[in-house]
Amino acid sequence: MHFFYELKEDQMEIYEKESVHYPPHIHKSMECIYVTSGTLELGVGRTLCHMETGDFGIVFPNVIHHYQVFSREESRALYFLAPPSFAGFYLEQLQTCQPKDPVLPAELVHPDIPYALERLRELADVGEGQQKEVLGKAFTQIILARAFACLNLQKRGEQPGQDIVYDMVAYMAEHYTEEEMSLTRMAQDLGYSPFALSRVFSHTFHTNFNRYLNELRLNQALSLMQDADASVTDLAMNAGFTSMRTFNRVFQERFHMPPREYRKRMTGKADAAEK
Repeated sequence: MHFFYELKEDQMEIYEKESVHYPPHIHKSMECIYVTSGTLELGVGRTLCHMETGDFGIVFPNVIHHYQVFSREESRALYFLAPPSFAGFYLEQLQTCQPKDPVLPAELVHPDIPYALERLRELADVGEGQQKEVLGKAFTQIILARAFACLNLQKRGEQPGQDIVYDMVAYMAEHYTEEEMSLTRMAQDLGYSPFALSRVFSHTFHTNFNRYLNELRLNQALSLMQDADASVTDLAMNAGFTSMRTFNRVFQERFHMPPREYRKRMTGKADAAEK
């Protein structure tokens, strides 16, 4: 999946997967997160929220968010993305409000929420059709009804410093595969000082420019791995990495194995360069 993406108007997406670091991103869909094991840090705007097994989180449309995992134990979560059109009666609240705290602890999560998420996951395997869309909207609205009853919703207003954050996210999404990408160049193109950008990376994204850039490139490389004809070297370069040494180091840090071994385990396919 590309870093900066949006779903089509009638699409939903749901999957359970191992939770990993995922850099700040934004999309037009609402996103729900239900932690099934371990822990997860959900960053929404400038707020970082700790999540444990059974906790539920929600990110409203067009809100910058990111994920971090600090535990050495495996963490997993169910991720559900739906277009605003699925919200029905709750559409106006999604567009004009924001939760003071986007996370509900397990004891406040109504049983209807995990139930609806499981039904949505079952629907994901069903072919497209009117019934699938109707049921998808119905279960989405059940989730929102139960969640909104416990969330403290506030009117969404302009927050100081948000313009620079959005500018940075959009710029990185557009240019992260370019070889000459640098903090200095981004500062020049956006009209901010490198110091101001560094402060946002540190205080809002809880990382630095190089780590953020490498995360974007690594996520893109992972999506390119599904191409059986591309060698690991080619996909690393196409994702923006300028050296295999950097790519291998970043990959090893996240997955604790070389990229070729990971690809063989995940897809059962050897690297094209090894054939």
